[in-house]
This record gives sequence, C-alpha cells and structure tokens, in this order.
Amino acid sequence: MARLWKVLKIGALVVVSLLVLVVATVGGWVYYTLQPFEINPSAYDWEKGIDETEVERLAVELLAKMTLEEKIEQMSGDGVARFLLGMVLKGHVLVSYSGANERLGIPPIAFTDGPRGVIVGRSTSFPVAIARAASWDTDLERRVGDAIGKEARALGANYFGGVCINLVRHPSMGRAQESYGEDPWLMGEMAVSLVKAVQHHNVMACAKHFALNSMETSRFGVNVELDDRTLQEVYLPHFRKSIEADVASIMSAYNKFRGEYCGHSRELLTEILREDMGFKGFVTSDWFYGLRDGLKGVKAGMDIEMPGANYYGDNLKGLVESGAVTEAEIDEIVLRILRTKLYYITREDPMEYGEGLVASPEHTALAREAAEEGMVLLKNEGGILPLDRSRTGTVAVVGHLADADNTGDKGSSSVNPPYLVSPLQGIREYLNGSAEVLHADGSDLSAVRDAAERADVVIVVAGIRNDEEGEFINADGSKPNSPEEKIPLTIGDVTLSGGDRVPLSLEQRDLDVIDSVTAVNSNCVVVMIGGSVITLEEWQEKAPAILMAWYIGMEGGNALARVLYGEVNPSGKLPLTFPVDESQLPPFDEFAETAEYGYYHGYTLIDKQGYEPSYPFGFGLSYTQYEYSNLVVETPEVSADGTVRVHVDIRNAGEVAGKETVQLYVGFENAVIDRPVKLLRDFEKVYLGVGETRTVELSVEVKELAWYNPETRGWEVEPVTHSVLVGPSSRVSDLLRGEFTIFE
Repeated sequence: MARLWKVLKIGALVVVSLLVLVVATVGGWVYYTLQPFEINPSAYDWEKGIDETEVERLAVELLAKMTLEEKIEQMSGDGVARFLLGMVLKGHVLVSYSGANERLGIPPIAFTDGPRGVIVGRSTSFPVAIARAASWDTDLERRVGDAIGKEARALGANYFGGVCINLVRHPSMGRAQESYGEDPWLMGEMAVSLVKAVQHHNVMACAKHFALNSMETSRFGVNVELDDRTLQEVYLPHFRKSIEADVASIMSAYNKFRGEYCGHSRELLTEILREDMGFKGFVTSDWFYGLRDGLKGVKAGMDIEMPGANYYGDNLKGLVESGAVTEAEIDEIVLRILRTKLYYITREDPMEYGEGLVASPEHTALAREAAEEGMVLLKNEGGILPLDRSRTGTVAVVGHLADADNTGDKGSSSVNPPYLVSPLQGIREYLNGSAEVLHADGSDLSAVRDAAERADVVIVVAGIRNDEEGEFINADGSKPNSPEEKIPLTIGDVTLSGGDRVPLSLEQRDLDVIDSVTAVNSNCVVVMIGGSVITLEEWQEKAPAILMAWYIGMEGGNALARVLYGEVNPSGKLPLTFPVDESQLPPFDEFAETAEYGYYHGYTLIDKQGYEPSYPFGFGLSYTQYEYSNLVVETPEVSADGTVRVHVDIRNAGEVAGKETVQLYVGFENAVIDRPVKLLRDFEKVYLGVGETRTVELSVEVKELAWYNPETRGWEVEPVTHSVLVGPSSRVSDLLRGEFTIFE
C-alpha cells in the first residue's frame, strides 16, 4: 500500500508539473503573441533622409544576405493568432505583422485596416468613406488622413489598408460605405488626399481591392467580364491616380477577372498594374481567400500572402526546390517588399507619435466636422429646416436608429471608439433642457404616434442597421447561391452578416414609423442613416424635410444636432445617384456566378437613357441660395497637350453663410465614338458669406478627356468641340454651358 501511495504521489507530481509546463508555455505564447513589435524606425540602425538610389542599394545588399527561408518569410503574414487573440482576450483588433527579420534588423509590416479610422485599439471613428466623399472636400479628407496616419503610428502600425476605391457600379454593393461613390474622378481625387496624408507620417497606404470588386455577397467566386475600354476608362482611373500619388501598396481582390482569380491574374498584377501603370510598390492578397495557389500567385506577381502562409511559406519553398519557381522570381518579389519598407523607415518622421494622439480632442472634433460636412439635405419644403430652438418646446426623436450604436458594418472596417454619440443623445445634449425631448424606438407604433402628437417637431431616424449591409463572409468560405445559403461567419462577438443590400428601399419598420408620424404631425424631418442609396419614392412626399446623414461616426449625434438646428449650414453633395427605383440602374444579381460590367452606370447611365432620377449625382441643398453666372471659357481653342481653363461667378443670394461645391463637367456630344453625355472633371468647394460673390477658377488637362482605344492599346483625344458645363449638380438644368475646341 505504501509503495502504491508513493507511485500515486509521483504520478500526481508529474501530472501537475506537466500541467504547469503546458499552462506556462501556452500563457507565455499568448503573452508574447499579444505584445506589440517595436517598429519605431529609431530602433533600427538605418540612416535617415537618404535618396531613392541609396534605398535601392541597401535593398539589394539586404537581399544578398538573406537565405531562401528568410526571403520566403518576407512573403507572408505571421498568421491569425494575434488577430484572433486580440479579439477574444482584449476585445479589439491588434496590429497584424509580416516580414520581421531580427538578424538583419528588418522591421515588420504592421497592418491596420480602415477606412473610417484605425481599427486597432480605441481610436477615432470617423464617418464612413462614402459620407466623406459627400463632403466633396479634398482638404477635409487630407486632414482625416493626417489624423489616421498619426493614430496608426501611435498604435504601432506602419501599414494602413483603408484606401478602399472599388467603384460603386450599383448602389446595392454591400461595401459602398467604404468607398467614395460612383464616379472615378471624385473617387480618385479623394483617394489621393488620403494616400498622401497617411504616408506623410511614414505609414504605407494600401489601395484596394484590385480590381472590379463591386459586389460583396458573391465576391469569393463571381467572375467579372468586361471589355478593355470599360476596364480602363471606368474601373481603373482611380487606381491609376493613387499610383501617381505614390501609394505604397495595392491589395488584390477576391473575385475572378476574365475567369482567373485576381490574386492569380498576371494580366492585372503585372501587365496592367506594373507595366502599364508603373506601380513600384508591393501587392498583398486580400485576407484568407485572396490567394488559392502559390505557384499562380508568384507567376502573377503577388508579393505577400495575408494574413498567413497557406500557399506560400513551406509550400513555396517546395516549389523552389522542385524548380517550378526560380529563386530569381522570389528575389524580384522580395526586392519590391524591401525597397518599399526601407523607403519609409529611412525617412525622417515629421513628429513624435505619443498615445495621447489617439482619439484626441482635436481628432474627435475633426470627426464631428467630417460628419457635418458630408450630410446632404435632399428636401426642405417650406423651409422647415433649420429648426428653431426657441419655437420647439417639445421634440420627438423616433425610430429604431435614434439611439443605436450604428456607425457602419462590423467587418474589417469597424472602429472601436472610446465613446459614441447617438442622434438622440446629440439632440438632447444640444438642447440642454431648453426643450422636452421625447423618444420612441419604433417597436410600438402607438408610442410613436403619441410622441408625434405631443411634439412641435418630429425627427425620424430611419435607415440601415450595421448587420444589413457591409462585409460578408459565409461561415465555410463558400460563395452562396441563394439567401438560404447565406450563413454569416462569427468571430468572437463580431458577425460578418451584411452583404449586398437588395432592395434599396427602407424596411417596413421605417415605413410604418414614417406613416405613423406624418398621419398626425406634418412638422417632420426624416434623417436617413446608411452606407449607400436609399430609394424614397414611396414616402418622400409625406415628409417635408429629408437629410441623408450616412453612417456618421462617433460624433455623429452632435454633428446631426448642429446641422438640424442651423449651427452648421449643410453643404454635402451626393456621390451617388439616387434613382427613382432599381429599373434606372444596371442589372444586379447578388448571387451571380458571372457578372458583366457595362460601360455605363450611375449618372452616365441616367444621362444616356434620358432618365430623371429622384436626386442626381452631385445634388445637395443648403439653408441659403446660390446663383451661378458669367461662365467664361478662357481657352476656347486648346491643343491635345493643353489645359482647358474656365471661371464662373457664384453668389450667396440668401441670408446664411455657407459652402457650395462648384462642379465642372465636360460634354461629349460631338464625339465620333460612343462616349458618356458628360463626365465630371473638376470641382471646388468654396465658402461664401451672405451676399458675397466669388469667381471660381476650374480646369482640366485635355489628356483627361481621352478615350481608351483597345485596338492600339493606347489613349486618344478626339479633336472636336466639347461643351463645358458648370453648376451645383449633374442635372442639366442646373448647369451653365460653354464650349472649347481641341485642335490637332
């Protein structure tokens, strides 16, 4: 018995020791996995302020010192452990790393996503990109990018994946909220501002998703077909502008392009991106499913597989050893990665990046300003807005989004701010007890009616919840073929459940609230929250005022109150055409196996077909009135390498100071080949005091009017007479007209 007892004690001791070892090992792994990697450039012995020639020399020297294994390690992320552990144990996303090499002192790429802010930590949640596009203010977008760059550095990131420039060919696109709208020119101008500002802080910017990722639900399998003219003139110009702005990186798309996954497409990643567009940086795959074959990836020009090595890593080493991939091909890829990283780590930092920058008062005030500038006043019958605080003793704020945490989808663009101001909270705090504020969440229509009957004015907050549009991943990674096959993936407390939104109308819950309110109170304002078009023909006649607010960020409630009560004069303009219904839009199948992208969409389709939309691209009302006059074409004749210059007078004829976006379109009525009726080619947002008149100068280089000839594979300018159209929106009746002629 004594011997048995001794054996049991020894056995127990061994088991306990093993358990301690396992716990210590796992705990240590978890601890060190969660630790940030030191990426401060000052921690590395690199000379600062060197030129590109020296960067190239250093990159070549580093490459020569690397083993094959070290080269391959540069070509993939460090896996998902840190990503998942951060969500589970810390409740938020951590920086994701790739390509650290301690032996050679090479820092990692430290990735954070966007575009409504840095998704790491508790950072500033700006309005979504589509809301910022509605500001038509490139300087404002530059300031947002500046704040994002600072916060990225303060939170340990040096790579920002938030320059989302996938064209909204159809507003059902689930991730329209992350983009800048339907027009390649507007999108390109906004993207350039963001890229330059972020990269000013030595944060590498990544433009995505290359290319043609304009659908969400079927993105993992849909094959996109289109002709070369449509590709070059409609779906690539904004990428080309980003590359001209020296964007550091490009992320490939999930979908197929002409039968081949974009991450495997040599035509896209090498022939178009590098050889045609001159891109010098590195390409990363979209996460998890962006690469499906290591050999095809290398041959196409895919540089880094994210977030980990499924098809690169050991598999890639085997491909080299078998001779399927040469080490020279690996060297070419790794040199691109090293060259780009070295360029940024050898630049002088413009400032220091302390944690106090994150969600600082300056940045949260900027978030409020961005929300204010992007709100679009669609209707203001009888001048119901702005509201008069002295005449509204009782205000009702109703609807399912009135007091909701609803800043956009909860996918890869989700930001976790330190606080959030809902519309209800913002209105209550603005009124500060000067009026009674009633609230009904819309679940009980009798409560909605009671509140509406008691109120002097009713503010209905309607629209789209964050789980109804946005990023979508099927639980098994497959492409669903029907609504029944949509099984959202859940990671921690995050469910990627949005996808494309079909139809574009409000849900019945909102229609019932609007009906209940307008039946008893005609003093009603409908505020719409969402990331894309919301059709409103079935109810807009019932509401005297309609404001498109979008997903408005952490300060959205404060911004909304200031706009509604006239502290801010709304100046947003639509970056999307609001059609009467889906019949005015291109065909759209959420579950398509193959999608044909046509040459026309948005306002170019509206113009070509002669439709009258509900609200045209570029439209937005104000609390004042602007008058346009004296359009002068300074260059009535211009060469193919010249610049068209015009100026126009704009006067604030109302009683409130405000901002107006002056838009310049070029008409192609005399073109021999098929062209859009008109295209946006310049804009400027100007401030005008009461009674003030300003002369606004606009211009466009003639080369920006070229069309792509697929036979010669080149750009050509037609020597004909074009119209120049200037005004407050794309609607023809809003535009002054002039002419210029291009001579050979």
